[in-house]
Amino acid sequence: MTAGLPAGYRLPDDLAASVGSALERAAAERWVERCWQKDASLWSSDPEVQARIDARLGWLRVPEEFLDHPEELAAFAAGLRDEGFEAAVLLGMGGSSLAAQVLLQAFGIAEGGMPLYVLDSTDPSAVASVRDACDPARTLFLVSTKSGSTTETLSLLAFFWDAVHHRGGGPVEEHFAAITDAGKSLEAIPHSDDFRSLFLNPPDVGGRFSALTYVGLVPAALLELDLAEILARGVGMAQRCREDGLENPGLVLGLTLGTLARAGRDKLTIWADPSIETLGAWIEQLIAESTGKEGTGIVPVDREPFGAADRYGNDRVFVRFLVGGEATAGGDEATKDEAATEKDGAADSAAWRAESDRLADELEGLGHPIIDLDVPVPEAIGAEFFRWEFATAMAGAVLGINPFDEPNVAESKRNTEEALDEHRRRHALPTRRVLAAAGPLAVVGGRLEPAGAAGHVAGQAAGVSAYSSGPGSDRTVAGELRRHLDQIPPTGYTALQAYIASTPERDDALADIRALMRDRTGRPATAGYGPRFLHSTGQLHKGGTPSGWFLQLVAGHPQDLDIHGAGYTFGTLIEAQAEGDLASLEAHGLPVMRVHLSDDPDAGLAALRVALQAALDLASVGGSPDGAG
Repeated sequence: MTAGLPAGYRLPDDLAASVGSALERAAAERWVERCWQKDASLWSSDPEVQARIDARLGWLRVPEEFLDHPEELAAFAAGLRDEGFEAAVLLGMGGSSLAAQVLLQAFGIAEGGMPLYVLDSTDPSAVASVRDACDPARTLFLVSTKSGSTTETLSLLAFFWDAVHHRGGGPVEEHFAAITDAGKSLEAIPHSDDFRSLFLNPPDVGGRFSALTYVGLVPAALLELDLAEILARGVGMAQRCREDGLENPGLVLGLTLGTLARAGRDKLTIWADPSIETLGAWIEQLIAESTGKEGTGIVPVDREPFGAADRYGNDRVFVRFLVGGEATAGGDEATKDEAATEKDGAADSAAWRAESDRLADELEGLGHPIIDLDVPVPEAIGAEFFRWEFATAMAGAVLGINPFDEPNVAESKRNTEEALDEHRRRHALPTRRVLAAAGPLAVVGGRLEPAGAAGHVAGQAAGVSAYSSGPGSDRTVAGELRRHLDQIPPTGYTALQAYIASTPERDDALADIRALMRDRTGRPATAGYGPRFLHSTGQLHKGGTPSGWFLQLVAGHPQDLDIHGAGYTFGTLIEAQAEGDLASLEAHGLPVMRVHLSDDPDAGLAALRVALQAALDLASVGGSPDGAG
């Protein structure tokens, strides 16, 4: 414990003193009171910005307002079971999907609940995997989108609407429900007038602040979770966040994160117990989208593998989520399989705890700030949702930004639509020059070229054989990667942007590459699957501190899927989204390079690991984790 801060906060004396000063300022300027009074001047003096903030502060009252909804939602879930529904698929992106993923991992499916699949990818293999895992005729599709116009979500809606139509099983509309806002948002969702159920959220709650609204609660009801207890934990945390000073968990956390970021510790490294690991992804999108703007921000580093203590630079702060014994204990009625799973999970948690304890102690000894947060039981995730929402609001006040908007998100969307427009005209996406190729890999860069030009690649349409004739093909993949590695900013971070379907094997491959990058460069290594990360870290990448280094990974789609009525496929859509984001990063002058992994992403990732190792052996970066280069 650091003197003057709550238990669990282990900060060096100088940083603890800075946080203490921030607490004194917050008290003198009545930050907590002003937040609860919805005084937008806490974040901006601009009247227009204040008006926009006023329309986004409904999350403060959400836990209490939704306390009377558990019975309604339980009845909805029971009605589905009575009608023979056997599974549910959540179609959503970013804040509309991540809370459900956290709850699904932390609790699993309770007795009487139904399997829940969360689909937040436009990769055709990811879509096909979910389609094949459930019978559309006995599945509920939950369309979750605050705006009602999210391209990915509406594309998935069109696909599964058509799938249900061709599979039979009663009226198509009875297989769909929506979580959205009333008015234009609802009207923008095709067929929504006929959906079996509509769950309309308060319009003044932003998507990433909506975990304790219908966004999280409807999926939780389908899993048969204890909604009343989850909400009660949220209410309890909200009440504590009305207090001043050290008695306010959200205030202390937010002021600490904001103060440390201003002191150069802007890489928030999240270590979560394996049983609640997805909580880190939810926090990642909350922090990145809320603080990454106006050339500042906090960079979340989630699920980065543990490394040697001397490989972490002085731009880090570490937050650990420690699960209590009750969270991993099995019930008396557990089956043998359930007991075995719980035993394996407890073993994983114990091993993780031992390793993180050791590393955290070493890092503290080297002067790194450590924050330990206890999650005593799974239901306490309801409290964490609110703690981090309040903390994010307070961190935004410290950084002097509006944490409730996302000014740069539309850039990639516009660029994606331009790429799709070209596809409609030419029946091909924009193309880029191949710089080097070897085996399954092709390094692609440079300006956009006319569709079909020799030696160019347009993403999903290209096979490995198309790479050999490209201009610059006498150059090496490792050499091109080396030149790109030389562009890592002095106090930057690296970001792998994988526009491929997520699998456990690919998670492991990306984690291995991240560890390599971190250990050899001394810089934080992040990763995200596209297009889902566009709804989480995309705002930070373009609007935050210009310290990111980006490696975009794409692959072919030999088994593509049509999007009903769109005039293009899911493979075309995800490649257009990759192109849109690449163009946006280039427009901001950020270092970005594309690597095509061939039609076999697993082989491509293995080859990329080897190529990066070779490139790092040649590169001038690395060796100094303090960012000296």
